[in-house]
Amino acid sequence: MDIKRTRIADLLKRTDYGQEVLVKGWVRTKRGSKSVSFIALNDGSTIKNVQIVADLEKFSDELLKQITTGACLSVKGTMVESIGSGQSVEVQATDIEVLGLCGDDYPMQKKGQSFEYMRQHAHMRLRTNTFGAVMRIRHNMAMAIHTYFHEHGFYYFHTPLITASDCEGAGNMFQVTTKNLYDLKKDDQGKIIYDDDFFGQQTSLTVSGQLEGELGATALGAIYTFGPTFRAENSNTPRHLAEFWMIEPEIAFLDQEELMDLEEDFINYCVRWALDHCQDDLEFLNNMIDKTLLERLQSVLKESFVRLTYTEGINILQEAIKNGKKFEFPCNWGDDLASEHERFLVEEHFKKPVIMTDYPTAIKSFYMKQNEATADGGSIGYHGVKAPASTMQGTDVLFPQIGEIIGGSVREADYDRLMGEINRRQMDMTHLWWYLDTRRWGSCPHAGFGLGFERLILFVTGMQNIRDVIPFPRTPRSAEF
Repeated sequence: MDIKRTRIADLLKRTDYGQEVLVKGWVRTKRGSKSVSFIALNDGSTIKNVQIVADLEKFSDELLKQITTGACLSVKGTMVESIGSGQSVEVQATDIEVLGLCGDDYPMQKKGQSFEYMRQHAHMRLRTNTFGAVMRIRHNMAMAIHTYFHEHGFYYFHTPLITASDCEGAGNMFQVTTKNLYDLKKDDQGKIIYDDDFFGQQTSLTVSGQLEGELGATALGAIYTFGPTFRAENSNTPRHLAEFWMIEPEIAFLDQEELMDLEEDFINYCVRWALDHCQDDLEFLNNMIDKTLLERLQSVLKESFVRLTYTEGINILQEAIKNGKKFEFPCNWGDDLASEHERFLVEEHFKKPVIMTDYPTAIKSFYMKQNEATADGGSIGYHGVKAPASTMQGTDVLFPQIGEIIGGSVREADYDRLMGEINRRQMDMTHLWWYLDTRRWGSCPHAGFGLGFERLILFVTGMQNIRDVIPFPRTPRSAEF
């Protein structure tokens, strides 16, 4: 009777020694003595390898020469208790089949290769220990996200990837067209005419599913999106991608305080899931990539997040400057905080995550609810803190190593106020008529946030570059694989 393949992750948990087993995987290393060859085999199911012990008398020299780093093997043998350190199980091979040869030009043979080198071979880097660990954690974080929202009564809501609207109004979008770019039809003003295009109008890849998500929340109560988004920003930084994944919950009848509770509980759930389900991979990354990783993850769960207004944050930063702290970018009231400012607050001042609220209206999006205005033109926001100008009910979560990991807000539910902000910004709402209808017909208080999935993976893995936590990064001048 044929033996079914056993995953190495499952094999290493077994104690029924003496059983015949079948394992398949890729060779990590091979070493040997005069009588025995030791082969470290890995199938991607775990960071750990299983040791294959091959008696040289049982296998031909021709076969053994084919067993090189990167080669793919099928091995039958007897599962025995290992006498070596660091492993409980090994396989005494009785039959070895080489499923795939691997030549000397295999790019992942050597140890100690730089991440920049491995990005040039992104199709092969997944087979390394580091990227195997990162991708297994990425999978687990996706499972944690779906599980959390399902258990809390949210509905998974699919928003379009192709859209005629720009959620953020930034204009940095990838266009989608079937038109012949060498023979574009234009009007008298030189503008492209799209009446012969597939959708009959200009369309692009989405930068966010939030606006459509709000429609779902006003019908289903609580929804979340989880899918790819696209930003055509020419940003060559360790924190930016042109294609990345976003989690965007939208919830009806939620206020600012409740939104912050949700953000904190959700992040804690994901971190706890990683510690509970990814122990081996996290220990590997803690030893090889970031020796403070496990301590940092555990510290997030120990104390509540700081809740801080933008105005209070600016005061802290300016006080630090008075005391000799140097920042590259300015941080006066009204400035959009840079990552260095956010990380100072989180890593040096408070030494724990911060939820920052009540940002100046001018630096945030049109759909965010404004705080109560005061007689002198300022506004009163969260916890009654007075700001010198108009502020809105934003709730950004700032994390160590990352800076902003969540951006959220209470949404403006009043039609007249929303239109007032749209007109003040002179926005073209031609393609967002449907969004305004939600404020005309049965409008309700609601709130939501966006979490960049890759930034969450950066924090959980301790990796330093966002291009190393997604299988195939899309960045300026880079769309290989």
